[in-house]
Amino acid sequence: MATHAPAIALLVINVGLLWLLLAVPLGLRTVRVRGSYRADRAKLWNAIFPLGSLADWHHSVLTSRPVAPDRVEQSYTHLDRHGQPIVRLLEITKTVPGTAYDARVLEDSALDATFWKDFHERRRLVEDGDLVHLTIEQTDRYRGLAFLIFRFFALRREVRALQQWLETGESIPARAVFEHPLVQCGLAVLSTLILWPFFGLTRNGLLLSALLTVVIVLHELGHMAAYRAFGHKTVRMIFVPLLGGVAIGGRPYNSLFEVATCALMGAGMSAFLIPAAILLHEAAGNQVFASGTAVLIFLLILGAFNLLNLLPMNRFDGGQVLRQVFHSPAGRVAGSFLVTLIIAGVGWRIGVSTPALLAGLAVFALLSMMGSGGVKPRHRLDEMTSGQRILSGLGLYSTVLLHGYAIVYATDRLFS
Repeated sequence: MATHAPAIALLVINVGLLWLLLAVPLGLRTVRVRGSYRADRAKLWNAIFPLGSLADWHHSVLTSRPVAPDRVEQSYTHLDRHGQPIVRLLEITKTVPGTAYDARVLEDSALDATFWKDFHERRRLVEDGDLVHLTIEQTDRYRGLAFLIFRFFALRREVRALQQWLETGESIPARAVFEHPLVQCGLAVLSTLILWPFFGLTRNGLLLSALLTVVIVLHELGHMAAYRAFGHKTVRMIFVPLLGGVAIGGRPYNSLFEVATCALMGAGMSAFLIPAAILLHEAAGNQVFASGTAVLIFLLILGAFNLLNLLPMNRFDGGQVLRQVFHSPAGRVAGSFLVTLIIAGVGWRIGVSTPALLAGLAVFALLSMMGSGGVKPRHRLDEMTSGQRILSGLGLYSTVLLHGYAIVYATDRLFS
């Protein structure tokens, strides 16, 4: 049991962090930011008030057009599934002219109205000598910390952008320092160092940690390649130390086939490396660690990481694909059972004990209880054709089998 303690600890930490970020029920929470400006109060009010004459000051707001005494239609630079600017209809529910207002979102061209049902925003100005203090509050119902944190930093960026606009008359998108390639490389190195103790603070432990980081990057590059293939103009990867990485497209999904393909190609692109790695190992043999055993370790980590991502859990890539491929609940259950059976068979084949397999199934069941957590679009995504459904299903099971074979191939030669 002691030899498995680091792996168990890593699994428990990851499951706990995923729950905190994506699933913990937080209820109604208010995000609040403040800014202080040396500016004319009337000008500031006309900028922050959606019905004001300067309400389109921000670089992400294309237009802010009143459509009724208490309603305004705003269009944004952010794109919907068809590549068109997102449009929202706001209702001003309370106004203290020149001082404060409350608003809520009535309609959104990209998201279903249920997304905004608990959302409420308040903005107010307080004059203090030659300073004007702005307070922005957004209240919503949250499940998981991730979106709450995102909104906090988005509002902070808006407060800084307002300062820039007041000083220069222009709002320029801030450089996304966190998403800069050099910063992401630094986070990848940091993740490698954080993972190192779990594999043992030795040279071999560092190699395992580095290979895991490489596998994570390859997986996210597969997602990014799929986004590009579907016409996303911008794609990026955010590396999260300890948890892995996240590939982000440039717009919402347009079709169920796009959802399935983008989810599958993380493991799917990596699957193409398996035959090449096996051929390399067969050619190199076990004579030199760097060219023989290291290839087997890479295959083992590649197979294990991607096989975990293909589990039929809501939050995992495998669950995303299965939900698009199978129409009915019965079909999804059957499809999930087959994927689980293959993965359990791989575990049995490499000698994982029955208690360990049962414990793994218990963890996966816990993860599945996190719920899908998806954001419902305003309009239904384009349905799959029969051919696309068959292609996605075959791709999923082929990818599962390939990564399962990689694990069996590597363990047979590493531990025989």
